[in-house]
Amino acid sequence: MGEFIKVAEIAEIPPGTAKRVEVSGHTIALFNIGGQVYAIDDTCTHEQASLSEGTVYGEIVACPRHGARFHVPTGRVLSLPAVRSVAIYPVKVEGGAVYVAPAPQLSGAKPHRP
Repeated sequence: MGEFIKVAEIAEIPPGTAKRVEVSGHTIALFNIGGQVYAIDDTCTHEQASLSEGTVYGEIVACPRHGARFHVPTGRVLSLPAVRSVAIYPVKVEGGAVYVAPAPQLSGAKPHRP
C-alpha cells in the first residue's frame, strides 16, 4: 500500500469534526466519526468548496457551498448538485498520531482500520 505520512494528532479532530491537511500535493479532509478517522478529497466534485468546512451528520458531510452530500467512509456522492464521488485515502492511527497514505484508493473501497 505504500508509506503512510503523519498528518495530525487525534486530539486535533474531536468526534463529529473535520480537519484539512495536505499530503503529497493532495488537499485532504480528515473526519472523526465515532472515534474512527476517515480521509477523503477535501474539494467537492461539484464546485471548488472545502468539504472539511461542511456540516457533518453522522457519516455524511454536506458541502458548505451548495449542499451536495457525501458518505465519508466510502466517498460516495449521495445528492446533487455533485454527481461524482470523492477519492478516499487509507488512514491509520497509532499512539495518538493520524497517518494517511499519499495515494487515494478508489471511491467505495473500505478504509483501513487499525
